[in-house]
Amino acid sequence: MSAECSRAGCRDAATWRIEWRNPRIHTDGRSKTWVACDAHRGFLTEFLAARDFPLQVTPLESAGETA
Repeated sequence: MSAECSRAGCRDAATWRIEWRNPRIHTDGRSKTWVACDAHRGFLTEFLAARDFPLQVTPLESAGETA
């Protein structure tokens, strides 16, 4: 089973992993993860960046996929 995009209402398969944290409530060692489809990657990263949340975007690798 593939991961679904974190954008509200979207049920597309996610292809991106967005690691982020809110510095006001999360310590340096704690982060949250959203996943995004190609169509919503920009929307979700812009939403977080507008709030000055540190974030990192990487491709989402399928379970069992080898690098």
